[in-house]
Amino acid sequence: MARREVRWERMFPDELEAAFADRPLVWFAYGLCEPHGPQNAVGLDALKAHAIACAAARAHGGIVAPPDYWHIHEISGYASWAHKNVGEVERTWLTAVPPWRHFNNVLYQIRAAECAGFHAAILITGHYGPNWQDLKTVLEWVQPHVGVRLYGLPDFEANQPGFDGGGRGTGDHAGKVETSLLWALEPECVDVSRIPPVDAPGPHFAMGVNVRESNRLVGERMVADEVRWLGEKADELMAAYAQLEAPSRMLTYADTERVWADAVAPRLNTLKTMQQHWEGREPPPEGSIWRRNWEVPKL
Repeated sequence: MARREVRWERMFPDELEAAFADRPLVWFAYGLCEPHGPQNAVGLDALKAHAIACAAARAHGGIVAPPDYWHIHEISGYASWAHKNVGEVERTWLTAVPPWRHFNNVLYQIRAAECAGFHAAILITGHYGPNWQDLKTVLEWVQPHVGVRLYGLPDFEANQPGFDGGGRGTGDHAGKVETSLLWALEPECVDVSRIPPVDAPGPHFAMGVNVRESNRLVGERMVADEVRWLGEKADELMAAYAQLEAPSRMLTYADTERVWADAVAPRLNTLKTMQQHWEGREPPPEGSIWRRNWEVPKL
């Protein structure tokens, strides 16, 4: 039986060439290791995004790039949120980087897509907060400089009609939505028996309050909804590339640094994750472990 591998790092050269010839589409997945309650593996965000990308690639074609487990946290509103929802723990198990480092890495990943000649790239983040809005913004800044057609989104954008089947795509943090999705995608990474009793004092390592409503079967339905939505978006991007007469290319490190310097760096301070008080959140108190990286530098 022929292999149906879609993960770039696990494919042989001839498999990569065949997949590229079939559909020159690349999927990027982002997340980080961070507290997601006692019931979920800490890598939930990237595990979820990568598994959704793999399911979409198996259904609609393309190659899934290695997941990026280093993402934005510990700064501004993320630190304020963590003080309230994680608490003063000895070890956070975070794989966090600041916004400027994350988006510089994203740019170099786009450069890899350019070098390979991909026609379209879908960038999915499983990590929430305003970083996904910034991803869309940065891709808008970069798109005029590259040929590959770009689209970035949080996975919940594709999660339509959502957990309850009655509205727009929904997301949460280690609650019924994320836990159900991970349960469906990576069942060995979810253990609902670890959920503490209702009356147990918290916070419980950032566990969502509605986690007891999690449902693996609903998670499977949400995955199917996301895969369908992503297939339609992939079709749009591939069609858009076909309309280009002379695609731009960002092929060298020098090209990449020039795009960063001209298109991104001058506007970094306007990104939502670079605002000191997004969503009106107050700073963590003095002495908190979340205070040390709360302040946003002006670059």
